[in-house]
Amino acid sequence: MQDLHDFLLPIDRLSLNDDNSFNDGQLGTHIISHEKQIPDISDADVVLIGINEARGSGQKNNEFSSADAVRKELYQLHYWHKTVVLADWGNVVIGHDVADSYAALKTVIREILDAGKIAVVIGGSHDLTLAQYAVYKDLNRPIEAVCVDALINLKGDSNLKSDHFLLDMLTTEPNMVKHYNHIGFQSYFVHPRLLETMDKLRFDCYRLGIVKEDIDEMEPVFRNAHLASFDISAIKNSDAPANKISPNGFNGEEACRLSQFAGQSTNINSFGIYGYNAHLDMHQLTAKQIAQMIWYFIDGVSKRQHEPDLNNLNHFNEFHTFFSEIDTLFLQSKRSGRWWMQLPDKQFIACSQKDYVKASNNQIPERWMRYVERSL
Repeated sequence: MQDLHDFLLPIDRLSLNDDNSFNDGQLGTHIISHEKQIPDISDADVVLIGINEARGSGQKNNEFSSADAVRKELYQLHYWHKTVVLADWGNVVIGHDVADSYAALKTVIREILDAGKIAVVIGGSHDLTLAQYAVYKDLNRPIEAVCVDALINLKGDSNLKSDHFLLDMLTTEPNMVKHYNHIGFQSYFVHPRLLETMDKLRFDCYRLGIVKEDIDEMEPVFRNAHLASFDISAIKNSDAPANKISPNGFNGEEACRLSQFAGQSTNINSFGIYGYNAHLDMHQLTAKQIAQMIWYFIDGVSKRQHEPDLNNLNHFNEFHTFFSEIDTLFLQSKRSGRWWMQLPDKQFIACSQKDYVKASNNQIPERWMRYVERSL
């Protein structure tokens, strides 16, 4: 491990609890935190890092730490997942400019991933997703990415990095994003031609209303992904008052459910929650919401099912189906009940029971069709 002291600021633990102490059931008692020394993460599963860089969205970096506002709420929640060891490396040092902050965050995340751990980033503006992505790019590792956001940040005519960071992430060569998923966009904020462009690129964009109709259909999306990024603009204002983008969006429980899906994915090893400004919050409700989302992410990690190899069919129920004269194999795990379907190239992708039911009724599952189109 390289020396990270130049990149990370310690935590003032006493400021995180008005009573200056935590009881034995609270997370604050169990998290291995960076107070004087950066803790060893050899035995950790999840490592928290905060970053208060917001200049990419046109805001000034405030002296008050928004990451610490979330941390204060998180540390007071109760520790139900004793199989998940948590560490907190504190806050990333803000750079002279935004690019310096990206570089510092990338360095810290890279260290966590190299150690085989899961990084949870408490941001900062949503463009910090670029620092997450840069780690995989440096590793030359192709990934699937999923972003939850009310907006699709592809405004090339904007001067704000947070408005167009997806352009860099999805178009800069060499590109490591083999597939991109966008969850929860609100149609009235998105130009129809932009959505047409995303469709031509075979990226999957799920409108807010469609997701809310059956949120469990998003579980396979997260299961296939490696990087997950969540902007609080996707949560309606009444449940996240610091979201000044829209009165509509996911409710708090749905945001926690999506976070839980991210935690359950055995592929995802970096998860960022962005867009929070403590000065815009009311009664710390948004900080509480984000803390509970992290709690549910940890809950998902505790439920991670390391499935047997898909080639070991003894551990799966097999279902052969025909649709449009195509013979396709569906697998259902005997351990978790989750589903996979086989593509024409014989590889398997995560899917849902609904995909199997469609195929059984001689209908081509859209998830299958989208993957096949991307391979052409």
